[in-house]
Amino acid sequence: MSQNITRGIKQLVAEANAVITTLPLDEAMKLAESDQHVFIDLRDFRELKREGKIPGAFSCPRGMLEFWIDPKSPYHKEIFNQDKTYVLYCASGWRSALSTKTAMEMGLAPVVHIEGGFSEWKKAEGPIETVE
Repeated sequence: MSQNITRGIKQLVAEANAVITTLPLDEAMKLAESDQHVFIDLRDFRELKREGKIPGAFSCPRGMLEFWIDPKSPYHKEIFNQDKTYVLYCASGWRSALSTKTAMEMGLAPVVHIEGGFSEWKKAEGPIETVE
């Protein structure tokens, strides 16, 4: 028996994008050095090692986001307990759209994501920090 997927990834991402704030790339680049914004890289560590990351971004693998946000979780990270704007990104903007929606639903605020993700950042020749 095969599965009957009734809501695919494109629909889920579209639903997320309808309720979240998407930061245009040029605006994100201007905020990258702001001390009032926390950039969160949701990509897998292998992606970070291969391509680098936005300088100063905090690495939070997508699978740990909810656990690290929740202050009652034994895995909570204090970086998610600041009065700052959280700027999430992934490779293309799909994981970060879903993650931004989830973070908002959990109460993290304000939280936005970067249009086009790290791929667009690289194309625009934004600064990149290597990850060892």
